[in-house]
Amino acid sequence: MATYCMSDIHGDYDKYIQMLRKINLRDKDSLYVLGDVVDRGDESLKILQDMMMRINVFPIIGNHEYMAINCLKFLLKPITREEVKNLDPGIMQGLTEWQNVGGQSTIDEFRKLDNEEKEDIIDYLEEFALYEEITVKGKDYVLVHAGLDNFSPDRELDDYHLSEMVFNCPDYSKVYFEDKILVTGHMPTAYIKGNVDHNRIYKANNHIAIDCGCGMGLEDGKLGAICLDTGEEFYV
Repeated sequence: MATYCMSDIHGDYDKYIQMLRKINLRDKDSLYVLGDVVDRGDESLKILQDMMMRINVFPIIGNHEYMAINCLKFLLKPITREEVKNLDPGIMQGLTEWQNVGGQSTIDEFRKLDNEEKEDIIDYLEEFALYEEITVKGKDYVLVHAGLDNFSPDRELDDYHLSEMVFNCPDYSKVYFEDKILVTGHMPTAYIKGNVDHNRIYKANNHIAIDCGCGMGLEDGKLGAICLDTGEEFYV
């Protein structure tokens, strides 16, 4: 039995499937996906449909899923005169902002689904956890998409608002927990200050950063995964 973490797939179904084969994910293993499954790539929902069929895959919400949920709910509604009349301006602003960060490809894919498939996707997105705390081989881990904004060592994880965990990256030069390792995605490791090993998993100061640039258009961007039991890193 092994425990893996992966993050920021961004609609690249082929890399996702290649990674599952590379790590040889078995039913008795666990895979935590730390958000940003969707957007930019053309097969975001195909990845979600695969994930939802696997009882050993545990999704954590990222900023792209957070932006997607309300917009997809809106797109599911029939467009009537009454609906247009009572349209919330915030929905249109959110839709525009989401499109600007890569949401259009997910919208296009969503429109091709039947209503039952659309409802299944929304239901599944709403089940994404905000964070996970796990113990592997005697080591404690906090898994979250982006970070712990407004961090305090005395603050309980349940006290953080969703926006504090999905938008702002941690300070990778700072030790947040002396007795836990913080595992994050969101920030491509190529952008971490002082990191010279671009697009590979970054480990320092009780942090593990696993967004290796998949779907970002970066030169040599990869999908990364790590086995927490052994520390072994995997790349596609």
